[in-house]
Amino acid sequence: MTESRPEQTPNPPNTKLQETSGKSGALSYSVASNPVYYERGALHVLFAGASQTLPGHALGPKLYDYYLLHYVEKGAGTFRTELHSYELAAGDCFLIHPGQLVSYQSHARNPWQYRWIAYTGTQASQHTEAAGFRPEKSVFHAGTACGIADWLAVMQEAFAQRKESSHFTSLGTLYMILAEAQNHLAEDQTLIPGESSIRRTVKQMIQYMSTQYAYPVSIEQMSASLGYNRAYLSRIFKQETGLTPVTYLLKLRIDKSRQLLRERPDLSIEQISDSVGIADALYFSKQFKRFHGEAPSLYRENILSRSNGAKKT
Repeated sequence: MTESRPEQTPNPPNTKLQETSGKSGALSYSVASNPVYYERGALHVLFAGASQTLPGHALGPKLYDYYLLHYVEKGAGTFRTELHSYELAAGDCFLIHPGQLVSYQSHARNPWQYRWIAYTGTQASQHTEAAGFRPEKSVFHAGTACGIADWLAVMQEAFAQRKESSHFTSLGTLYMILAEAQNHLAEDQTLIPGESSIRRTVKQMIQYMSTQYAYPVSIEQMSASLGYNRAYLSRIFKQETGLTPVTYLLKLRIDKSRQLLRERPDLSIEQISDSVGIADALYFSKQFKRFHGEAPSLYRENILSRSNGAKKT
């Protein structure tokens, strides 16, 4: 793999080369760049490539100013960082962090064949860390049966076709690879310092309800989705929030309905009720009055009246 080419420019020209020169270090080499120019976006794939290296071919020690993820398809080699040295084989992935001094060398008798992807962006570090990568933890074993090699091949081919839609293809592929990494690195991840597993579970419950309140979801469905017993979830949720999950979900729906009553005077009470996941408009009105002391229609009238009065003054 002759990565001096990608290093010279963040978007190397599309090439598909078959090389046999020992000087290049690659028996075969190909790379394709993203046709969409990077202008400091949240996440951006720069290029993707593939190579069958020659025996013993070495790169580095050197630095990169972008993330560079490799997947080993065949063969073996050694990857070294400033912190660790890894002996890698088919099915392994290794990630180079920006500014990290690294070197990697193909095995002398069983040279590796690998694919790679380079990415950057204002949120690249955040997504990479969320996937479980750290400078001290830059390797995971995905296995030869995973889809990473195929995903990288699809990405490279999309870039080679020079279609702007390939930018979205590359982002989707990158997210799938990061998700695969998280599945393997999750065992090594730790909770936020000071955060208990109970508190983390409660946060997951709140997130679930905050995204699903508009649907006719139940606490039983949420429990099944999170993989816990309903009684256990109800107990820890009330312990952390002071409310039962049922009451919290209902309060969340009523609070969302207040927002719609203020901002969407064109919607009927029935439409608002349905929009917050309560199919029975009469039940919705009763619960709204229970929480706020007045019917939703009166609440809206008072809001509009105060708004009109403010405009006149």
